[in-house]
This record gives sequence, C-alpha cells and structure tokens, in this order.
Amino acid sequence: MRLDKYLKVSRIIKRRTIAKEVADKGRIKVNGILAKSSTDLKNGDEVEIRFGNKLLTVKVLEMKDSTKKEDALKMYEILSEIRIAENEENEYSTNQ
Repeated sequence: MRLDKYLKVSRIIKRRTIAKEVADKGRIKVNGILAKSSTDLKNGDEVEIRFGNKLLTVKVLEMKDSTKKEDALKMYEILSEIRIAENEENEYSTNQ
C-alpha cells in the first residue's frame, strides 16, 4: 500500500493530501530511508514522521483499504514519540 494512503487510512495523518505533502517535503523515513508519498509499505516496516517539533516512529502491523476509527489504532504500534529541539530539527533535515 502507498505510504500516503496508509497514513490516511490508519489516521496517523487525517487527509491523504497532507500525508503526500509531508512525505514530499522529506519529513518521512521508512526503515531509515527517506520516503516519497508513493513508497510501498509492508507489514513490519518502521515509519518515522517529523511533525514540527515532534518525531513519531511507528511499526506497520496491518494493511487495510478502509477502517473504522476504533480499528485504525490496530494498524500500527507506536515505537517512540519524542519532542525535538530546534537544533536537532535542523540536524534532521541536513541528514537526509
């Protein structure tokens, strides 16, 4: 499944267009590699997303074409959720 669709269906990001923008700006890594919105995800992949000053890392558990709000949480496991300082944020973008 495409990265942008997965982020929308799992409700990690509310709209697919926003998920596409975030990925295309270089703020998402899959298994440590910079990802595009069209990157194909598989079960077991680790997805790292930078939201402003927050870094969220999740593990893909399930793929579904659509899901109810309650079931969306079963699609992934949160591995870490950390706040990053401004100097670390700049470091993230230079390590792309």
